[in-house]
Amino acid sequence: MPRTDWNPHRRDDGELLGWIHPEGEAWVAIDVLGRAVSGPTEWLDAEAALEYHGIAWLADPWMLEGEAERPLRVRIVEVTPDGEGRSGRIVVKVDDFGDITRPATHQYVLSWPAPDRLRTPSPTDPDPRAF
Repeated sequence: MPRTDWNPHRRDDGELLGWIHPEGEAWVAIDVLGRAVSGPTEWLDAEAALEYHGIAWLADPWMLEGEAERPLRVRIVEVTPDGEGRSGRIVVKVDDFGDITRPATHQYVLSWPAPDRLRTPSPTDPDPRAF
């Protein structure tokens, strides 16, 4: 668990969706990347925010800035939160578009919680298939 006052919230199958932590008299929902998915709210609303957010989005393409001339399209390979005296990490790999015949793509190890330079794609991002 990243912080002692963070309460894990799991799906019915036991998969971790994130944490809920106190903020004053309210509660804040944090996803598995360590990012807030709600503002200060009631406990049940924080749970609902995590349930709605889910974890399927981890499989979506992401953009990583600062490693090349232009943002890199990447996929998340591993998310390990801080815990028990160890620093967490997020491992991403350059997107290979599912081509199993390609050599392994480069991986980047990022700190946890996720830095801002790991973000969802935007319409202005370059086409990752154009060189």
